[in-house]
Amino acid sequence: MSDPNIGRLLGKRYQLQELIGTGAMGRVYRAKDILLGGVPVAVKFLALTIQNEKMRLQERFEREAKTCALLGQKSIHIVRVMDYGVDDNNTPYYVMEFLQGQGLNTLIRQQNLSLPRFLSMARQIGLGLKCAHDGIPVDGIICPIIHRDIKPSNMLVIQDPSFGELVKVLDFGIAKLLLSDSDQTKFYLGTLAYSSPEQMEGKELDNRSDIYSFGVMMFEMLAGKMPLVPSTHSFGAWYKAHQHQQPRTLAEVAPGLEIPKAVEDLVMSCLAKTASSRPQSISEILEILATVEQQDAGKVRQEAPAPVLTKAVTVLPEPEQKTKTHLRVAPSNDDITRFNSWPQNKPIADIVFPQPVPIDGQVVPALWVMLPQLEIQKRLVCTRYNQFLFISIPHPMLLWITVIHNRKHGPKWLPCYLDLKTNFNQEIIRLLRHTGYYRLLFFARESPNRCAHVLMSSIAPAQRERLQEWVKTSEALVSSADPQMSKNLLKTEFEKIKPQILTKLETIDTDSPFDLSG
Repeated sequence: MSDPNIGRLLGKRYQLQELIGTGAMGRVYRAKDILLGGVPVAVKFLALTIQNEKMRLQERFEREAKTCALLGQKSIHIVRVMDYGVDDNNTPYYVMEFLQGQGLNTLIRQQNLSLPRFLSMARQIGLGLKCAHDGIPVDGIICPIIHRDIKPSNMLVIQDPSFGELVKVLDFGIAKLLLSDSDQTKFYLGTLAYSSPEQMEGKELDNRSDIYSFGVMMFEMLAGKMPLVPSTHSFGAWYKAHQHQQPRTLAEVAPGLEIPKAVEDLVMSCLAKTASSRPQSISEILEILATVEQQDAGKVRQEAPAPVLTKAVTVLPEPEQKTKTHLRVAPSNDDITRFNSWPQNKPIADIVFPQPVPIDGQVVPALWVMLPQLEIQKRLVCTRYNQFLFISIPHPMLLWITVIHNRKHGPKWLPCYLDLKTNFNQEIIRLLRHTGYYRLLFFARESPNRCAHVLMSSIAPAQRERLQEWVKTSEALVSSADPQMSKNLLKTEFEKIKPQILTKLETIDTDSPFDLSG
């Protein structure tokens, strides 16, 4: 039987095209925004009908929709709501950004998550939750928001060209504002397997209820199984399990699992029956995850086999700036095979990210790049250009621009954004300043198990000095702003300077293998 909603036009703007999801909270359709030329969007109808006499319910829905829209603007890890309304049947709906990705529940069923991948995903989810729990101003009042339904199917994993594997939290539209004069949190709403003990009792909830649900989900992400096993899947059985059953340990459920004790302790502490025994804020969880992630990254770098690069260097004048720049020959195929394969915690997608490599007993900076094989072959001989842009307010963020260009195929832009409040990224910038060059490691999407090509790019002395100043500035700054705000500002500036960069590249012999510093 065909869906009668297909083809419907909502608000004289959104035309429904395909049902893409159903759940207890409603149905989701792919639609197109005809006012914006057919831009794809997602429309979610809530499993709720607003009767005309219940105007208070409609006002509440509109307030929650407005809050959800503000959340999506504040954090990249929360799905963005762009519009909302009530259809002719008095059914409320949200209009959201249309994202192509996989539910975390699907990924968990398909494979065991590696520790680096788990840490990255958990940290991103935590950042989204922290944004909501910290609260946002609505009509002049700071309103903390709890999600109430944290579970893998409400986490969408997408492949982002800049961030790599990006996780977004869905369904904040059902969250209730924690207002002192409201009793709207005092009823059960959630998913039985992930609900906190106080949620099962219908008590008033705070952020620690989400922390319990987050703990259940992290346990499942690591072990592929649940920490609690009720006798049946009824409300009563789950109530008893959450209230009284001792959660299984990760070692008990997955004996072969090797994870740091700090991670296991964190997950089990989130599963405490009483809210006061859990971590009291998402910030505490993020701090532990970040520490373990940095330790794990350091361990991987230490254990990585040292690759070998040829060291032929030619000094050449740069046509416009009259400064010296270096031509470094890429290694032979035999040398290339000694590089690490593509990291397991990174998606097979067109992305760019920094990761140092050990060479001759030293750790040196490198940009890891994945592109289609044909794109790499097109630019085996090319001009390299680099430039660095920095913004300190609202959050210290650096844009590391690399361009590979030749006369026949034009430019390939390889931007990389670095949050300079993280120790890892600060260390990357220190390495760039110290060495004065970096390697570009190219991997083909079709065969990611070996490095396909290596190029070198040098950094002008003036840029190296600026890098050192920017790190010092970032260390001294105190920022509570969302890094995405600074990233958006840098993206705008990047688009402005692209024509200038291209003009410079086209004035030189672009079939040469020179590298330039902007």
